[in-house]
Amino acid sequence: MRIVLVLLSMTVLVACQRKGYTERQNFPNDMQVVENLPGPNNVWVFLLAGQSNMAGRGEVAPVDTIPHERIFSINPDGEIVYAKEPLHYYEPNLTGLDCGLSFGKTLIDHLPDSVSLLLLPTAVGGSAIQQWLGDSTHRQVRLLSNFREKVAIGQRYGRIKGVLWHQGENDATEEGIPHYQQRLTELIAIFRDLAQNEELPVVLGELGSYSRNPENWLRLNQEIHAYANQNPQAAVVYTQDLPGKDDYLHFTAEGQRELGKRFAQEYLKLMQIP
Repeated sequence: MRIVLVLLSMTVLVACQRKGYTERQNFPNDMQVVENLPGPNNVWVFLLAGQSNMAGRGEVAPVDTIPHERIFSINPDGEIVYAKEPLHYYEPNLTGLDCGLSFGKTLIDHLPDSVSLLLLPTAVGGSAIQQWLGDSTHRQVRLLSNFREKVAIGQRYGRIKGVLWHQGENDATEEGIPHYQQRLTELIAIFRDLAQNEELPVVLGELGSYSRNPENWLRLNQEIHAYANQNPQAAVVYTQDLPGKDDYLHFTAEGQRELGKRFAQEYLKLMQIP
């Protein structure tokens, strides 16, 4: 019996290791530093914030690591690099495909050739909105302080043009839902204050439709829409038809790529860019 249990444990371990390898086998081996950045007036900066569905849990494919000559991001050393998925790096054992590069590649097609994009990742999985408001340290990241640091980088190299926000799974509770709109209002006001722009555009993503607790996720989505309905510089991305993983928490890679496109489309509509 003991031998059977040992063999079973080894099988599970190998399967988990194989799964981890499969999910990471297409991660880029190197990130090329951008040697000649355009001037700040020609770099549009976007901050990606929230929890795990913004940080990304999709499986990276080779197509997700093809850089674009006008889309940049940042590496853990603070260097500006050509963007490749995954953009987020705070949770190395969990990170995967996010929506950032898909957003950038969709948006860049609608902008003048003189404009480049700088996508700054700040999302950390499992973070509740109160942790952001309180500048809590979560998974070794001080959430608001890290956002502030990325804002400073964005202001150094470009012009901050917007925030992409996807968060709320941790707040879709009986306690969290009634307070979410007010907390979101407070947090986005802080984001705008840090960016020194009271009208900074913010695009918010709905929670998906694949939860084990769909009623609470739907209620939290209503709070997100309620915020946007009162704020002309905010828009909401529809996600109810996007596929989820079998963990009932995260978008698939296909869902992440489409999510990025929709973030870009909502931003273009919000800013009235054809």
